[in-house]
Amino acid sequence: MTRTGELATTTVREADRRHGAGSPTGATVHPVRTEEDLLSVRHAVRAATLSAGFSIIDQTRVVTAASELARNAYIHGGGGTLTIDHLTRHGTAGLRLTIRDDGPGIGDLDQAFTDGFTTGAGLGHGLGGARRLMDEFEVHSQPGAGTTVIAVRWASR
Repeated sequence: MTRTGELATTTVREADRRHGAGSPTGATVHPVRTEEDLLSVRHAVRAATLSAGFSIIDQTRVVTAASELARNAYIHGGGGTLTIDHLTRHGTAGLRLTIRDDGPGIGDLDQAFTDGFTTGAGLGHGLGGARRLMDEFEVHSQPGAGTTVIAVRWASR
């Protein structure tokens, strides 16, 4: 099952071409397997937003979204990886966060996007909140096959 924000269900490279994004550069991969990894992810995403020239508000949005998504992968997916790609589109810098896990998947994406819905002890703003903080958002998930979330934020002008 796939749920998308502004991006259609395509491969990442097709999405890049469709949105005029140049090839990603400087991709970094970060494990999401321990509590300490969650902090490392926050630091890596903050550094990437600084490198891309994001405003302090956009830095906070991206770091918050990344933190929510990484925590979901850790808690619900049993761990995974975060890949950070630097993008450009029409001279504007952007970041693509790809969070993958091999967990049980999301059985009902519509329910998972509903504010207040949680399968854990959280507030239930994870997926929906992360989607609102980013410009483009995709979720690919199948029960038993894990989940991949692709989220893009472009630097404000």
